[in-house]
Amino acid sequence: MPKVTSLDHLVLTVADIAETVAFYRDVLGMTAETFHPADGTTRSALTFGVQKINLHPAAAPFEPKARQVTAGSADLCFLTAGTMAEWLAHFAAHEVPVLEGPVQRTGATGPLTSLYVRDPDGNLVEVSLPAG
Repeated sequence: MPKVTSLDHLVLTVADIAETVAFYRDVLGMTAETFHPADGTTRSALTFGVQKINLHPAAAPFEPKARQVTAGSADLCFLTAGTMAEWLAHFAAHEVPVLEGPVQRTGATGPLTSLYVRDPDGNLVEVSLPAG
């Protein structure tokens, strides 16, 4: 039986692409990218490492799309090499309220220490430091 091996990208539906780009670039350190798919449109994405988040505007999402296109319905977890103290100070400097944390969680590969914040659309964003 064939099976998937990794995640190439995910799509985040957002109310305001510029506001979302600013948050993920300035607060989480991602890189904003503009790309031109084969259909001739111009689209926005965020990249980090070898991962990519494509951004779709909630008011005019690209086809094909999820059945229920809604900004603010995602729950994302990002791994970091920074310390929780560095992230707490960084979030405070950017006036991003920490909803919870540091707290112990379990990720795909084992134990994590996590902080939770919200992006401009209200998506839950978890920044986690793997144990060990």
